Amino acid sequence: MPALSSLAVKDEYRYWVYIVASRTGTLYTGMTGDLYKRIMQHKAGEIEGFSKTYGCNRLVHYAGCNEVIVMINREKQIKSWRRKKKIDLIEKNNPRWEDLAQNWGRRMKLKGESIAEIP
Repeated sequence: MPALSSLAVKDEYRYWVYIVASRTGTLYTGMTGDLYKRIMQHKAGEIEGFSKTYGCNRLVHYAGCNEVIVMINREKQIKSWRRKKKIDLIEKNNPRWEDLAQNWGRRMKLKGESIAEIP
């Protein structure tokens, strides 16, 4: 699954199921109507509870749909799975567990612009 830009995430679907992971592999599954905003909240540690306590702030999986009930049921389904099945889902499209939102919120480099020039 290619990483979406923050702009694509805002417009592609209305509802999202996602999995965020900590650096040590702890997983948190959630559902939201604004994936970009929710992931940025996880990264900033603004969401109290499990994900903040265990440092789950790296987006490793997401899926979207325009039907809220489908996404609610998918979130419940994934949460009911054993860890191995969740890992299989992540690694199907993200075998290296890369943070798919690593560059969200950052300014894009323009042609002819050095990386050193971007804050």
